[in-house]
Amino acid sequence: MRVLGIETSCDETGVAVYDTGLSGAAGLRAHAVYSQIALHAEYGGVVPELASRDHVRKLLPLIRQTLAEAGLGVEDLDGVAYTAGPGLVGALLVGAGVARSLAWALDLPAIAVHHMEGHLLAPLMEDDPPEPPFVALLVSGGHTQLVAVEAIGRYRLLGETLDDAAGEAFDKTAKLMGLPYPGGPQLAALAEQGRQRLGGAAGRYRFSRPMTDRPGLDFSFSGLKTQVLLAWQGSDQSEDTRAEIALGFEDAVVETLAIKCQRALDAAGCKVLVVAGGVGANKHLRARLQRMAAERGGRVCFPRPALCTDNGAMIAFAGALRLGAGQRDDAQVHVTPRWDMAALAPVGAPIG
Repeated sequence: MRVLGIETSCDETGVAVYDTGLSGAAGLRAHAVYSQIALHAEYGGVVPELASRDHVRKLLPLIRQTLAEAGLGVEDLDGVAYTAGPGLVGALLVGAGVARSLAWALDLPAIAVHHMEGHLLAPLMEDDPPEPPFVALLVSGGHTQLVAVEAIGRYRLLGETLDDAAGEAFDKTAKLMGLPYPGGPQLAALAEQGRQRLGGAAGRYRFSRPMTDRPGLDFSFSGLKTQVLLAWQGSDQSEDTRAEIALGFEDAVVETLAIKCQRALDAAGCKVLVVAGGVGANKHLRARLQRMAAERGGRVCFPRPALCTDNGAMIAFAGALRLGAGQRDDAQVHVTPRWDMAALAPVGAPIG
């Protein structure tokens, strides 16, 4: 089954074709992502109306480009998948409208995909994919969640952020330190500079590991952000100091995530951890979780870095699994900006 995937939940326009007739990473026939970073940089954050308009401009040319790279025409497709939520309602409607129109015109089945399920399943596109049950750490945009995955479509929330998500904390901390938008990757790069300059030694700044001194699997990063602000305001604000503060912040976030992941694996009785979402591309987090998994005699699975941020590949793959199991949506164009992943039907169960 060849499925076209469309992702327009926020500020990336993503399109991909996934072929279930090919195994592992080879199943991804082609994918392309257009980022709106330059568009929103002037405002220091995503402007929803501008995001929606840019999806309108970019989506159809990106579909044509992706199909050409896959060596396919629209007549070769067997289904269409699109992100229906969570996300910005206007942006979601662009992708949903195009997807439903294509499906109707080509007489193809279509499926609405949960954005976070797409992230969760992205590591399963790689070679030697893990099989449920496992624990998933989802660190994407405004989400930081630990989920017990009993089967595809059967998810149990173990813990989530009570305020700022990890990615939001990266972006907001970078902004208060004067780093350009988008701040998260800039802050991580600055932390790496500090790590290299210190030769791996600890810097002057050590921040708390929030909510690790008590039981539970929930997260909170707003207090950590405040600690960094106070440290920054009380410093000489030199480049070396900024790098050391960034290093201390990144270490605190990474160590907090690692501690909570270990607890979640214990609670679920699993040895396999799946990590997905934009923060999952962080090199320090990857190394720390790989070390933790090895110490436990387990494994940790990531998608390739290009598939950590929002992309059409994860939507095509998640949609292919559900379409292949016989699930279909009706012809109505509908989106769900707020959508609980626990409400999803298991793969193989009918929708509606």
